[in-house]
Amino acid sequence: MMLEKYKTKTIASFQIPYLQFLDANAQPTQPLPEWTKDADELIRLYGYMVLTRAIDKKAFNLQRTGKLGTYPPCLGQEALTVGMGAALKPEDVFAPYYRDLGTYLMRNILPEEIYAIWGGDERGNYFQHNKEDLPLCPLIAGQYLHAAGVAFALKYRKENRAVLVSGGDGSTSKGDFYEAINLAGVWHLPLVFIINNNQWAISTPKNQQTAAQTYAQKGIAAGIDSYQVDGNDVIAVKEILTESLNQARLNHQPSLIEAVTFRLSDHT
Repeated sequence: MMLEKYKTKTIASFQIPYLQFLDANAQPTQPLPEWTKDADELIRLYGYMVLTRAIDKKAFNLQRTGKLGTYPPCLGQEALTVGMGAALKPEDVFAPYYRDLGTYLMRNILPEEIYAIWGGDERGNYFQHNKEDLPLCPLIAGQYLHAAGVAFALKYRKENRAVLVSGGDGSTSKGDFYEAINLAGVWHLPLVFIINNNQWAISTPKNQQTAAQTYAQKGIAAGIDSYQVDGNDVIAVKEILTESLNQARLNHQPSLIEAVTFRLSDHT
């Protein structure tokens, strides 16, 4: 580095904590959270992951037979999307991107509504049993600024609610993403960002997407808490998002979480 010959001082340094409870063989890597003693809750999470896999497979088959339009499979990401849904309270607001099937289901969005959306029928976005969440956003990074606006409104109204916004790794290269995390940091918005790092942005690998070691550290520049989580560990995803959303509600503390997972099917 060109400054090595000069005396300097460190102005800032950072670390990115990584949370995992289960390894690739589903064996505990550390003591589990207290709530995991509730067998019914674990069965509920597993049931939603199985349901997500089944509905995703059906949608994929419908698309391949010409009965749906473009469809983004979430094969391999069931734990991530279900963990996200499990951490949200009913009164919270979810601003989704297009690969969050498990979260949709846990937020009482019907399978027929999901199929309608991907079949080109916008009436699928008029959710019958969910009046809190934003419509599905197929535009890359288009959901971030809407989520920031909703979070600002909740803070302005002094409502004890939080916003969770999700996006893929490729969306972190968009200007809307940087604007949203900057606003969240400066205005102390009750907003949690979760980045689905499934290793590929369509066909672009991580090493061509960013020179940063992690996507999580992008939040450091905005002054918000930033973490990594094992996106294939439903317990870790629920735990870190539960804590982050609580901080957002109680202290208006935004955060950014990078979920490390894998896309096991086509992009669309």
